[in-house]
Amino acid sequence: MGMIKQLTAPIRSIVRFPLFQLAVVVAVILFLQAADQTSAFGRLFTGLDRLVSATVDLFAAMFSVRSFTKSWLTSGFWIGYVYLACLLILFLARLAITAAIDLAGRHNAFWLRNAIARERGIAAYRAWVPFEKIRPDDVPQDKWEEAFAWPADNQPPYPPLAQRLLLGAIINVAVLAAIAVAFQFLTPFPVLTWLGQLARSLAN
Repeated sequence: MGMIKQLTAPIRSIVRFPLFQLAVVVAVILFLQAADQTSAFGRLFTGLDRLVSATVDLFAAMFSVRSFTKSWLTSGFWIGYVYLACLLILFLARLAITAAIDLAGRHNAFWLRNAIARERGIAAYRAWVPFEKIRPDDVPQDKWEEAFAWPADNQPPYPPLAQRLLLGAIINVAVLAAIAVAFQFLTPFPVLTWLGQLARSLAN
């Protein structure tokens, strides 16, 4: 497993490069555009085109959009939507690969259990070392780990997923609201006014 990671390290560094990701997104858009309209990719392009047009029209309802601004908005939303779709696909693929590796390790498929366990053990040890460095000398290691790392009831020492998602959503909304207020009163961009117009247009 470690050898595979070392061999794929250059490829992963290239894939993480933002310009490479932008080039891939543009290539995907051009591929979808060149597809036959009756094919699955052609229908997907048509659906994305309608979504982008609806988004641009929504922004046009909030402020004046001329030809130059409209072209940039159209290109930006195309790239943004396709980029988000690619991120979602990669996220689902990563979940599937992780589940397949877990299944292979649990059932020792292709005799990979030892290799998977060794790789994850190394990762766990590297994460455990900084945690152990701050343990006071008068606190036993098992008590220290039970209090902060591995509770006795085998429950994770962090809040449930729903609570973490709710807290993250509240923090993001608060940050976006603060940014909108700053733009409204400190810059010539009346973001709050635009949001109010958008809310009224959606209500109607």
